[in-house]
Amino acid sequence: MMSIRQRKGAKASEVSEGGAAQQESVTLERELLSGACTRRRLWKVLSLTAGGAVALCAGVLTSVYLATLHENDLWFSNIKEVEREISFRTECGLYYSYYKQMLQTPSLLQGFHGLMYDNKTESMRTINLLQRMNIYQEVFLSVLYRALPVQKYLEPVYFYIYTLFGLQAIYVAALYVTSWLLSGTWLAGLLAASWYVTNRVDTTRVEFTVPLRENWALPFLAIQVAAVTYFLRPDLRPLSERLALLAVFVSTFVFSLTWQFSQFAMLLQALGLFALDTLDMLPALKKDLKTGNLLSRLGKLSSHLLGVLCLTFLLNNLMKKTLNLKSDEHIFKFLKAKFGFGATRDFDANLYLCEEAFGLLPLNTFGRLSDTLLLHAHVLVLCVTVAAALAVAFRNLSGPPGRPPRGAGACTLGLRPETAYNLVHTILFGFLALSTMRMKYLWTPHLCVFAASGLCSAEVWGLLLRGARLYTPARMCILRYSVPMLILLSLCYKFWPGMMDELSELREFYDPDTVELMDWINARTPGTAVFAGSMQLLAGVKLCTGRTLTNHPHYEDSGLRARTKAVYQIYAKRPPEEVYTLLRALGTDYVILEDSVCYERRHQRGCRLRDLLDVANGHVMDGPGENDPDLKQAGHPRFCEEVKRDLPPYKQLFTRVFQNKTFHVYKLARDK
Repeated sequence: MMSIRQRKGAKASEVSEGGAAQQESVTLERELLSGACTRRRLWKVLSLTAGGAVALCAGVLTSVYLATLHENDLWFSNIKEVEREISFRTECGLYYSYYKQMLQTPSLLQGFHGLMYDNKTESMRTINLLQRMNIYQEVFLSVLYRALPVQKYLEPVYFYIYTLFGLQAIYVAALYVTSWLLSGTWLAGLLAASWYVTNRVDTTRVEFTVPLRENWALPFLAIQVAAVTYFLRPDLRPLSERLALLAVFVSTFVFSLTWQFSQFAMLLQALGLFALDTLDMLPALKKDLKTGNLLSRLGKLSSHLLGVLCLTFLLNNLMKKTLNLKSDEHIFKFLKAKFGFGATRDFDANLYLCEEAFGLLPLNTFGRLSDTLLLHAHVLVLCVTVAAALAVAFRNLSGPPGRPPRGAGACTLGLRPETAYNLVHTILFGFLALSTMRMKYLWTPHLCVFAASGLCSAEVWGLLLRGARLYTPARMCILRYSVPMLILLSLCYKFWPGMMDELSELREFYDPDTVELMDWINARTPGTAVFAGSMQLLAGVKLCTGRTLTNHPHYEDSGLRARTKAVYQIYAKRPPEEVYTLLRALGTDYVILEDSVCYERRHQRGCRLRDLLDVANGHVMDGPGENDPDLKQAGHPRFCEEVKRDLPPYKQLFTRVFQNKTFHVYKLARDK
């Protein structure tokens, strides 16, 4: 028999051998975990690299595609300089004129002085253009062009338009990144970029309105949305959080500088964040609203919201009355009439009401969005996400904040803060687009982002499969990647041939009447001459000739709106003496009449410019149809028609000095 000492030795040996085996097992497990972590890090780096490369390619290709369309549509590189400038229609020409003005000044100091003490944009007035208009981008670009060594290789107009098309690359990349952040896969970014291009008619108009303010501003809004989306992700490191906040601040600041309508977008964003915070879907800010039972919390939320709105309107009205601000009064008149709170005869409000861009979103928009399957995907993702949001909001409001959900099943239902933010974003901007067509360009790009991220989201497919009791991780993964891939393939098959045809279709800018007018003004009128006419045409006059204007398309000033209404009496039923007095009060030397305005057929009766003037003046409108009973017959014929007859009362005050098939220019007699 083995002695006690021997048995103890054997037992110690067994323990030693077991410990060594256990240590070897732990070491092996650590090596396997280390290898797995290394492989995960390597895969993450490869994914980020590949996804970033695809984002860069998607942005650059979109930019090149849009720039090529612009070139092909106008033959921009081969037309004359005056034709290039005329192609910047309406307010676009006005904005570009300040870039041109800054480049023509001998020094930057003189250029800044000319903008801050401008007396050519509005006759007989000196205004600060930097204060009145959003032209900081033109100023910055002119400074950059003068500073960089590109003047020998690139004309100023190309430096300008290439910057805008370059911003489109940044825009698409930002949309791509937002989809990637929301879904966890860069396949969503590729799908969002593809939808942005295939729905180009409804997502952008940069190729034919290059200098428009929204083309400068919307890329920075997309960057802001991407930065907010990233900031709302949980467990961010302090450095990442600070960088995200910096990106939010910079992009918001630039967005507000570059577009006069930016305040409406930021108001909607603020309302969305406020709503999410009070529903406890974001980190808590207003904790006092998140106590008590459901009815108590809803009551606090409603009273708080009502108080904020009342205080906002009170302060707004108080500041406007104290400072005598009237710049936005036409907007409230327009909104009041638009939403059926009473008709108006206000000329400015009706001018907006009759513009298609400020009307309701046309129904054919949804047909185009359906052709690319974007609308179908968006409705699916929206329904699932809204259902989840309602459930989460009810759960959050039903109990104290921070309380964990009861039951194991409740843990499966949740909505990440970044998803909730983008959900509210697309809903609010969707309502804005439905009410005002011009604002659809704020909504449709985000529509691409939200639909693409939802189709590539594990949460959306997980909720759908659980609802159908078919959930397995494998099925969810298959649907998450296969459905977006199938949509991408269908988009390529359906739209690639048409896009290639667009790129091969060559046109040329052709507007000989306007070119002839601008050449005549440059050759036959003094540089100090003051011109009156339609807002859209005068923007081109400012750009192509540098002459002084009576009015222009930047309509956000009450004094300018009064000037415009006075000038537009040339298309009303007013006697020549009254028209002459109104024009000379603005220092007018020449007035340009357009047949396309005088005999307008583009709008229906009641929305033609001459109709708006007649109603505002209390006169009966022309043509068959009803009139308000208190409108009266005018005592004089329409000025723009009668002045062409060269009758003595008109001829002694207005002398025709130029005419072609489109334009008639009259020189005003000097004051007696």
